[in-house]
Amino acid sequence: MTETHATISPGAPVFPAGRYGRRRAPGGGRRRTLLAALVLLVLVVGLSLVSLRLYRQYGDPVYDAQVITYTDITDSQVVIDFRVRVPEGGSAVCVLRARDRAGVEVARDEVTVTAAPGERHVSARHRLATSGRPFIGEVLRCRQPS
Repeated sequence: MTETHATISPGAPVFPAGRYGRRRAPGGGRRRTLLAALVLLVLVVGLSLVSLRLYRQYGDPVYDAQVITYTDITDSQVVIDFRVRVPEGGSAVCVLRARDRAGVEVARDEVTVTAAPGERHVSARHRLATSGRPFIGEVLRCRQPS
């Protein structure tokens, strides 16, 4: 009669060759963790470079404009008072527009403003001639003169 042992020997188990696939070598998890960390680092650096480029292209905080008031609204004009932050003693080109009650643009103009030497803010007033009765006057954006 053949006796089967129900206990496992104290050594590592021995599996039949080719039956359970290839056994993993110890230390393979460390390689996967290192690869995942490297991929994550490359992704973070790439996204940082893209966001920096977009910030430089669209998010220049040096030229910041605020509408103070828009007054003297008639069927053919609106007067826009605005303030622009520029580099010290610098200038900016600002795009102004007027829209009617339906939101249709009735005027657009580019205005160059220049700060006094040593100043960082420029207050300006511009009369915008319109093709219809405006409802609102706006400063769309300001940028560095080309």
